[in-house]
Amino acid sequence: MPITVFERLATHEQKLTVIALTCLCVSAWWYLWQGAGTGMNVLAMSEWQFPLPSMGKSSGNGNWSFHYSLVMVSMWWIMMIAMMLPSASPMILLYGRFYRHHFPEASASASVGLFTLGYLLVWLLFSLAAAGTHFILERSGTVHHMMMWITQPHISGVLLVSAGIYQLTPLKKACLRHCHSPAVFLSHYWQTGLDGALKMGCRHGLYCLGCCWFLMLLLFVGGAMNLYWIIGLSIWVLLEKSLHQSNVLLNTSAALLIASGCWLIL
Repeated sequence: MPITVFERLATHEQKLTVIALTCLCVSAWWYLWQGAGTGMNVLAMSEWQFPLPSMGKSSGNGNWSFHYSLVMVSMWWIMMIAMMLPSASPMILLYGRFYRHHFPEASASASVGLFTLGYLLVWLLFSLAAAGTHFILERSGTVHHMMMWITQPHISGVLLVSAGIYQLTPLKKACLRHCHSPAVFLSHYWQTGLDGALKMGCRHGLYCLGCCWFLMLLLFVGGAMNLYWIIGLSIWVLLEKSLHQSNVLLNTSAALLIASGCWLIL
């Protein structure tokens, strides 16, 4: 019998998954580059220097419209996709290989898609919380409404010190261990069915969130749309998850964060 188009595509599912993940990441980064729907110039909001220049208190009153609130939630979520999906891709690809190994006659596309969706839904919840925090901080004048960074150095300092301390906590290290061992994660938490794929994606997303949420809050220090900070944090997260001997990275980042925070406070 002649091979159908769908059967031919099924033999290249892994390649198609790589292409889909790449397109999603590139689209997210392009959206950020275009201002993430805020109408702002990302490069104009980006600063290399640290600490960032003082802008005074924000003149915004924090009265976000419903439309603007949706824009800000979308901005945070797409930023999380751009920053976190590259480091989650090895887990997603390995899940697809595990699925095809267990069910060689079935297509893995739907399950891989739901696994990825579950992972991204966890970061959507974080984005909702981050946007709510953004609103509160902007309303209090703590975050500049245009530059999107904290206007008071001592608050930035406290956040940096707290992030540095969190790098050394057992929770951070436990969550990072799961990210370091995708095969172990899949063997321990494997669930069948489409609902199982979604639940596994959510579980992995929770471990990833436990590992990286405090680092993501540092976007308030450098500017939520500061391209340099976004790229820098993305690279740091990728290194933490890729290098199994990450204690040196954790200790180094903790020391740098705590020293920088103390410098701002003092």
